[in-house]
Amino acid sequence: MPRSTLPSIDRLIQRDDTARLIDVFGRAATTGALRKIVDESRTTLAENAALEFSESDIVGRAATRLEADHQPHLRPVFNLTGTVLHTNLGRALLPEEAIAAMISAATQATNLEYDLDRLRRGDRDDHIEAQLRELTGAEAATVVNNNAAAVLLVLNSLALRKEVPISRGELIEIGGSFRIPEVMARAGAKLHEVGTTNRTHFKDYAEAIGPKTGLVMKVHPSNFSIEGFTATVSESELGKLCHERGVPFVVDLGSGALIDLRRFGLPYEPTPADTLAAGADVVTFSGDKLLGGPQAGIIVGTGDLIARIKRNPMKRALRTDKVTLAALSAVLRLYRDPDRLVEKIPTLRLLARTRADLAVVAERIAASLRPRLADAAGIEVIDCKSQIGSGTAPTKTVPSKGLALRPEGGKKGSGAAVKRLVVAFRDLPVPVLGHVHEGALIFDLRCLEDEAGFTGQLDQLQLGAPGSARGATP
Repeated sequence: MPRSTLPSIDRLIQRDDTARLIDVFGRAATTGALRKIVDESRTTLAENAALEFSESDIVGRAATRLEADHQPHLRPVFNLTGTVLHTNLGRALLPEEAIAAMISAATQATNLEYDLDRLRRGDRDDHIEAQLRELTGAEAATVVNNNAAAVLLVLNSLALRKEVPISRGELIEIGGSFRIPEVMARAGAKLHEVGTTNRTHFKDYAEAIGPKTGLVMKVHPSNFSIEGFTATVSESELGKLCHERGVPFVVDLGSGALIDLRRFGLPYEPTPADTLAAGADVVTFSGDKLLGGPQAGIIVGTGDLIARIKRNPMKRALRTDKVTLAALSAVLRLYRDPDRLVEKIPTLRLLARTRADLAVVAERIAASLRPRLADAAGIEVIDCKSQIGSGTAPTKTVPSKGLALRPEGGKKGSGAAVKRLVVAFRDLPVPVLGHVHEGALIFDLRCLEDEAGFTGQLDQLQLGAPGSARGATP
């Protein structure tokens, strides 16, 4: 086929099937896609003139490209990784009440910074401060866009150009290379390391506090645990010491559990209320972890220190928007009814699912999968252990049930065969993400609630040829 016989863009635009594309994607995008396909066809014909490209072929390829280009980059996935609060997959799922509040705030004008009672400019923290005081026992509260921002703002507000004693065992790094020493430096505070990696004593803090001290900080270890020959100083001891010396005591809790999780059979995580009661002056924690809300950094504490933090010009740069505040307020309201928290808050509901309940789900899903995989893989219902995730209780797990998909009729498969399984499930309309362990693709079913959505797309499962794998699970 001579390159000169390829149809012109003007001719292609006149076609009825092109008109349908214009209706969906717009004239500019459709014209651009057609032009790219024609240019690619011209290049291909230069290498092989025997090929044929009809007008319908070109329009069809343009349609495929337009559909791919207009797919949102941020997409839903099935999280079967075994990590409930998976940072890479968006952490906490929001309750219906929070979603409704977000839609309302996003689609209408709101009193975001307007005091309806006094008919004058208001403070956006007014929408959540009373709730946070009620739930934590704090005198005051403020909110920024995440917990890293909260730590940065507290340090910059209370310890600018001053020393901050902190145990060497708490100089953590979490996901995304967030390191406490570097955050302190960016905040303009001077790190004063005390103790050793595994043992820090009361006297270490007492000797470190002096005229140059801005605050004393204690950081939740988050994503690791030190065991064995260890020593730490309790919040109550540190709080008493700091109050005697007249310096603020700040605790970065991170995970943000507002209630004692042991009522759901989960590991205990210190709550902001417990930490403040023990003597902390300021506590920071996340909104999108165990609290079960949107991404936010929450700061609670004494009235005078929170006021200093809110006066910092950085607060405006780190503030949350109206949609986040609406969602957070809706979630906090749910905590007024503790008896229905598991029913209402998805994070707690998922964590509270029992292995017995999940075993029933596993048998149903296995029955749906077996005919689709045929001889490609054997399927075994297995016991497994879920992680809470996002640095919460890193050494603790929750008993769960899952499926092990093993290539070659259930035998331990090669890496390439397992990777083909990974890619096949990832390429479904709603990607399914598990993890690979000992030659099998493992699906932990703790986070699978939409069984119909999962099984309804299995007919589109296609196992690729060897070498087609393009990636791995999170």
